[in-house]
Amino acid sequence: MTPPTQTLESGFVPLPLAPEPPAHSPVYPGQIVYFKRFKMEVDLTGLADPVLPAGCDCRAWSDDLLELHTDTLFQSFHGEIDALVFPSLGDRDGCRSLMSSIVYRAGFLASATWLLLLDGLPVGSVQGIRERRGVGAIQNLGILPGCRRQGLGALLMRQAMAGFARAGLARCGLEVTAQNERALQLYRQLGFRRVKTLYKQVAAGCFALQG
Repeated sequence: MTPPTQTLESGFVPLPLAPEPPAHSPVYPGQIVYFKRFKMEVDLTGLADPVLPAGCDCRAWSDDLLELHTDTLFQSFHGEIDALVFPSLGDRDGCRSLMSSIVYRAGFLASATWLLLLDGLPVGSVQGIRERRGVGAIQNLGILPGCRRQGLGALLMRQAMAGFARAGLARCGLEVTAQNERALQLYRQLGFRRVKTLYKQVAAGCFALQG
């Protein structure tokens, strides 16, 4: 499907031939909305493992961490914009199913999949896979709301990026919702640059457009 050409500042794209809705107007169940997303990549050449500050620990992937990753993802994404784009992120069972599908798919990289602990408690999760074209792909990066703005997201991303580099990959990519300005700022600071613009079609539940 060819996406509409007109884009709302919020990151939503209105339906073809439909008038642009005002800010905070409702979107009704069953209506189709489009989220603008950016595909971004970064060069991993010369990347070193990050130095962990006191109190932080990155736990390498193992099967017994599935439930901790699940709970951390759910707490990180519940109520966030990405849970509208990918509803499974807003549901604990959905997060468990998502984690299982990632770790059992071809190309899964344990070296780029980490659970971040702060003072012994899980506060962040990231997963990585190897794409067919030989580029690492971040699947989800989640930090608990109460632990944000402390540099933990950047730390966890660098840990995953270093894992891709150790696996012999020269580049790493991800997708981010255009409306998620905080995530965009983080990825740009880490050197990611936009390589493509995508549109994600979503059958809306009952939520309001955010300006």
